[in-house]
Amino acid sequence: MTEANKAGRQVTEANEANELTELTAGELAGLLRRREVSAVEVTEAHLRRIDQVNGAVNAIVTLAADRALDEARAADAEIAAGRPRGPLHGLPVAHKDLVNTAGLRTTYGSRLFADHVPDEDDLIVRRMRAAGSICLGKTNTPEFGTGSHTVNEIFGATRNPYDLSRSAGGSSGGAAAALATGMVALADGSDMGGSLRNPASFCNVAGLRPTPGRVPSPSGTAAWYTLGVPGPMARTAADLALLMSVIAGFDAASPLSIAQDGSAFAAPLDGSLAGLRVAWSPDLGGLPVDPETAAVTATAPAAFEALGARVERVELDLSDAEDAFRTYRAWFYALSYAGLPQEELGDNVRWNVERGKAVTGEDLARAERLRSGLYLRMHAFWAEHDVLIAPVSQVPPFPVEHPYVDSVAGVPMPDYLAWMRSAYWISVLHSPAASVPCGFTSQGLPVGVQLVGPPHADLEVLRVAAAFERATGHGARRPPLPGPPG
Repeated sequence: MTEANKAGRQVTEANEANELTELTAGELAGLLRRREVSAVEVTEAHLRRIDQVNGAVNAIVTLAADRALDEARAADAEIAAGRPRGPLHGLPVAHKDLVNTAGLRTTYGSRLFADHVPDEDDLIVRRMRAAGSICLGKTNTPEFGTGSHTVNEIFGATRNPYDLSRSAGGSSGGAAAALATGMVALADGSDMGGSLRNPASFCNVAGLRPTPGRVPSPSGTAAWYTLGVPGPMARTAADLALLMSVIAGFDAASPLSIAQDGSAFAAPLDGSLAGLRVAWSPDLGGLPVDPETAAVTATAPAAFEALGARVERVELDLSDAEDAFRTYRAWFYALSYAGLPQEELGDNVRWNVERGKAVTGEDLARAERLRSGLYLRMHAFWAEHDVLIAPVSQVPPFPVEHPYVDSVAGVPMPDYLAWMRSAYWISVLHSPAASVPCGFTSQGLPVGVQLVGPPHADLEVLRVAAAFERATGHGARRPPLPGPPG
């Protein structure tokens, strides 16, 4: 073969690989089922994309290329024998570095666990593997998922693929950046104060914080804790539903587990929004919002009206969520991490643990009263509204070298948590909340809108998200493939 022919073949292979990595997970799954493409071809294409762009964005922190190719060959053999495992058969995924993966390094973003290799998969990983997914590796996260900026002492920072000088958000920032650049077809994440929603907003992808218990997460430490939940990340609402069809569903080891099969999410996300009762809150009751973010999210109501929805601007008072969230979060950190050597932990984790140690029974009683009262008030709210739309984040992606946002629209933030209120106030409501692309700032930075539904209305939220996504097309705008960071 001549050098010219070799070069031409390489270009053709590269183009075919790029085409595969740009397809949605649903489209890839269809090709694999029909045997129009092999799992090996799909896996190799995504591994090439990782090789091409991961050095710049730092999203995949532990790569399992050889293992993935072995799994892909096995997946092809199963398809050829007429034994596909499930709806994710042959799809390349990555798991957040907070979830345990048997035989694959899991650090939790902490130097204390830099060489930790679990013996067992967590439930979400087991369910995805049983459905046929192929694990390419682990995605970056801050230490123990602490904060909405993905940076840690082991792997450094994950950069935003739309602007490498900006943050990808967090704590599922590695997952969001990997999806945005086509390194994976699907990814899992988790959300306590916005960790699925903020990075989705920052990276122009989609994330769903499910109703607590919808995606079970067995725990021997905090089994009844509802602020932190696992959930899906993807490039489209339909792909979120595809992953939910696998990871949702009852598990007896999780006491909050919802007794409904995940197959409910396999239905098409179609249907009219005519008559949908939409509540629009531009600032969730007076929170400061960056002018660029405010301008982008303000376009959402008109899009819903064009779809036939009835949109009403509402004035909310969610301020009781502030004390409730911070109290329960602090308690959880003391419960989970106070037994670790504090001098080996990062500043953010230590700060949370210290506050958790100071929590009293009176504090917990107050937090429970506040949260219970808020839940009842929102119950009345949901009787009159089907969905709430609001900004996901109060700011667009911020400079990657900043540890956190210290002011919003000129308002100083008292600590590293405060700029995330638009996300973590929603966490207290026990509601499903999706982040979907809403547009871009004048600098070309992504901004998402948050779609919140009543507790247990996860599927309805995804249907609304899909309709908004189809009507606006913002999620189709992918970032340029980045080169090395400058």
